[in-house]
Amino acid sequence: MLFRKTLLIAAALAVITTARAGDSSGVMQITLDEAIATARVRSVDAAVALNELKTAYWQYRTFRADLLPEVNFQATVPSYRKNYSTYQLDDGSYTFVRNNNLQMSGMLSIDQNIWLTGGKLSLNTSLDYLKQLDGNKFDRFMSVPIALTLSQPIFGVNHIKWNRRIEPVRYEEAKAAFMSATEQVAMKAVDYFFTLLRLKENVKAAHQNFVNCEKLYEVAKAKREMGQISENDLLQLELNLLNSRTTLTDAESNYKSQMFQTRSFLGIDEGVELEPVLPETIPQAVVEYHDVLEKARSNNSFAKNIRRRQLEADYDVAKAKGNMREITLFAQIGYTGTSDNMNGAYDRLKDNQVVEIGFRIPILDWGKRRGQVKVAESNREVVESRLRQETMNFNQDIFILVERFNNQKSLVDIASRADTIALKRYHTNVETFMIGKISTLELNDSQSSKDNSRSNYIVELFLYWYYYYQLRSLTLWDFATGTGIDADIETIVKK
Repeated sequence: MLFRKTLLIAAALAVITTARAGDSSGVMQITLDEAIATARVRSVDAAVALNELKTAYWQYRTFRADLLPEVNFQATVPSYRKNYSTYQLDDGSYTFVRNNNLQMSGMLSIDQNIWLTGGKLSLNTSLDYLKQLDGNKFDRFMSVPIALTLSQPIFGVNHIKWNRRIEPVRYEEAKAAFMSATEQVAMKAVDYFFTLLRLKENVKAAHQNFVNCEKLYEVAKAKREMGQISENDLLQLELNLLNSRTTLTDAESNYKSQMFQTRSFLGIDEGVELEPVLPETIPQAVVEYHDVLEKARSNNSFAKNIRRRQLEADYDVAKAKGNMREITLFAQIGYTGTSDNMNGAYDRLKDNQVVEIGFRIPILDWGKRRGQVKVAESNREVVESRLRQETMNFNQDIFILVERFNNQKSLVDIASRADTIALKRYHTNVETFMIGKISTLELNDSQSSKDNSRSNYIVELFLYWYYYYQLRSLTLWDFATGTGIDADIETIVKK
């Protein structure tokens, strides 16, 4: 649902961008929702997150394939030999004999890994052909119409079983990380958008201040000629005019620089001039720490990451213990036949049975393998200590974020009210100064207060939206609508 809405908004924005880019002005208004939707589709960060998800998806698919039957065909066509090889005579001495033959072989097998035991079961059929090219020339065929083979490690670590425990957790972690990454892209878009908006307001304020300074300076010159103000006040107003011109130039330069960075992040053509629109409303939500913590533990990739790393540490210990001894069982049962022709090789079949048990147990290794077990166990204890610390930090960060988000609403309201008051005070002071009832110092103070209040309001608004998407990123939950953030991963990775 979320990604469908995002794609629709991004598509609509692309149409608007194309249409407005053709205008003579090249100006395009963009809302916060449009900026976020575009970033989720076009930004490099979104592309990186998608590629990481695809990598995890195919890694998981590869793991799943290991649990399914695999059909293999092996062949040697041909193997030609014309050389000398050693041959032992009846008296124990060796001589060289010349070989000149042609061999071909082929085997078709169905292999199945046994996750419960870690072994491998194969059902195969094969055919070998030998043609002697020197001396008593002949052709020989050997067939194995059917054979069942088991290869089973005993007492060793069951790699398949461990992978069945680790890989699903790894994939769930990757999916949650992707969803969080899309919200982090939104957080970055919020940062770009409000930075551009703040600089735009700076330009607007600087331009208005410059116009006002020009007007006040012209009035002051007339008053000076009539002796109504001092020379010092006139010079101060002229200095204000020069400073306002410098401030306007700097503000326009900073705005253009941020415009370039924002367009680059959103993937919008350089010919389009973005005009951010101040959000009129904010998402209304009051969150509780325990609710946020519960959703973060359930949905965030951090919980999966903790589980995966704990399993991997246990796996390393199991591998170290399994390496202390190696015992392998190999068993094969089937039928075989030989003949001078292919058809005859499948007649008068005889049983074909092979049973082998091989083992490798160290008698004296000076404690090397036991030391490897101790190292793995120590590493596991280190991982467990780190996981406990990271969990505490994670919980603490969530607590701080919840407190900041819940307090931010009142800060936005206060900043909004302060912005309104400062603007009204400035206009009043301009009118009062025109009739000569206040000094230039009071006028300058009200102007600075107006500019600072406007900038502070935008910063507080930015922090509210940033905290809001940070909560979404941590919990994969939209607290404003009371719904979870989800996506069709299969569809996304197969695009």
